[in-house]
Amino acid sequence: MAKNTLSFQFISEPTDVNFGGKVHGGVVMKWIDQVAFACARAWNETYCVTVYVGGIRFYRPIQIGQIVKIDAKIIYTGSTSMHISVDVFSRDLATKNHQRTTHCIIVFVAVDEQGKPTKVKKWKPISAKDKQLEKYAIKLMNLRQKIEEEMQPFLK
Repeated sequence: MAKNTLSFQFISEPTDVNFGGKVHGGVVMKWIDQVAFACARAWNETYCVTVYVGGIRFYRPIQIGQIVKIDAKIIYTGSTSMHISVDVFSRDLATKNHQRTTHCIIVFVAVDEQGKPTKVKKWKPISAKDKQLEKYAIKLMNLRQKIEEEMQPFLK
């Protein structure tokens, strides 16, 4: 596996259930944050904090007792930030094929001992797919900036 990627696999448990009998969306969000943190930390070898989670898209529910696979991949680095694409998959124990259940982009900032942002190692895309993912991250970053500008009058 490339140095900018990380994957976790485990079985969903009854304690993860929501009132509908499926894995709770908040639990999935927690898993996303944990795997993305591990990816960011492994990449930069520094402490990192979540600063943005966006565009979480739940495609299908995860059933209790399914194998869950979460893939995290650095797709863009700024001066202090790491943009990570996260895909969540699940499958029944009796099958081999995973189905994508969730996707999002999560951004971490590396911080020093005083909690101040610090430089991150630069990630450079090599493959055509990685270059496409970097463009995707930049486009989403620009959209977030526009949304933040629109929200400013309402944040006061």
